Amino acid sequence: RVIDIVGALAGIILLSPIFLIIAIAIKIEDPKGNIIFGHKRVGKDGKLFPCYKFRSMFANAEEMKKNFTEEQKKEYAETFKLKDDPRITKVGRFIRRTSIDELPQLINIFMGDMSFIGNRPYLPREKKDMGEYYDEIVKTKPGLTGFWQASLRSRGTFLDRLKMEKYYSNN
Repeated sequence: RVIDIVGALAGIILLSPIFLIIAIAIKIEDPKGNIIFGHKRVGKDGKLFPCYKFRSMFANAEEMKKNFTEEQKKEYAETFKLKDDPRITKVGRFIRRTSIDELPQLINIFMGDMSFIGNRPYLPREKKDMGEYYDEIVKTKPGLTGFWQASLRSRGTFLDRLKMEKYYSNN
């Protein structure tokens, strides 16, 4: 925990110029909405917490779903994401590709909801999809990065991820 506190505080201080540049870029491209948002994620022992990220989508992203094509609706229904998502801003594409959008999670680490290394913080709606793996995965704090992220990133199936994260939790 001491490493998490000291590391997160150092990271927040050292990366504050990047935080400022990204904040300005987000507001220039889409002045509506917050710079950082906290969406509910499942933490250790199933406790929900606000997981912080830089906003990478337009402020009206939910409304924009109404304009999806039939093909986009189908893809979104199957994967909960789109390969070419029109809701993502230009700044958002860059910060997602470089994982800069995750940097506000240093605040989560400092507050104790996350650690530097751990399983992915899952969305509450994913609990049912996790099935038998859920209880094993939530034994540990979620992390900014972890075994699955370092090994497969966005490749592999959901089941591959669950197996790797169960392994991490138990080993």
